[in-house]
Amino acid sequence: MTTNSSKLATQLAQAKGWDNLLRQLMLAGKALHPLSAQARNEHSEVQGCQSRVWLQLTVDNNQQVAMLAWSDSKIIRGVLAVIQEKVNVLSPEQIAAFDFDDWFASIQLERYLSQSRASGIAEVIRQIRHQAAVND
Repeated sequence: MTTNSSKLATQLAQAKGWDNLLRQLMLAGKALHPLSAQARNEHSEVQGCQSRVWLQLTVDNNQQVAMLAWSDSKIIRGVLAVIQEKVNVLSPEQIAAFDFDDWFASIQLERYLSQSRASGIAEVIRQIRHQAAVND
């Protein structure tokens, strides 16, 4: 699968080595459209993540998805920014069918995520799919 993609995913795919990928993730985190502090509550917090993560998805009448997220971890904020950039161009139906694992591999992300981070990101993806389906 190609990155099919977004600017942030392309930058990750082109990064050489962990240091460059980490730098790209930190820069991506600065591009994250954050969930407001008021919206970071027990209802928007994603359980099962090592770092705290909050997520909110809305779907408008035209099936346009808007994902907002935040994490207390700079690395996870970067991962969320990359995911956000992708999710915000997909419809709820496309989100349900999209192979995030394959996409993460194509942009080099999965090979650099620790087991605990990968588990947390898998839970984020489950929540994205759930919220997209509920709000559809």
